[in-house]
Amino acid sequence: MDNIRAIRNDEDLAWATGEVERYFDNPPAFGTPDADRFDILSALIEAYENRHYSIEAPEPVELIKAHMEMSGRKQSDLAKLFGSKSRASEILNRKRALTVDMIHKLNKEWGIPSDYLVQPYHLISEAA
Repeated sequence: MDNIRAIRNDEDLAWATGEVERYFDNPPAFGTPDADRFDILSALIEAYENRHYSIEAPEPVELIKAHMEMSGRKQSDLAKLFGSKSRASEILNRKRALTVDMIHKLNKEWGIPSDYLVQPYHLISEAA
């Protein structure tokens, strides 16, 4: 595995990205030196990007809304999942917090990572 180096700046990142891009159209066979090189460079790229360009996960309600939009789901689909139209509305309007059961259903049925759904978020009070 020749020509692998640490990624210390954006110039190194551009080089490494260019190196792995050539494997996208012609993936290396598993277990070959090229496959190992691809894996190592990909891990280095990911580590550098996570350190320097990290993206914060959206808060739970925004994550649910984004997932619904990307998957073509509607509020009625969330209501079916939660068993109540009003419950789905309360969650999406931040008037009620997600329960453990809701988080479990969102994870199991829709594949939303529960790690992101358990994060605290601001609720809107009726008195406000």
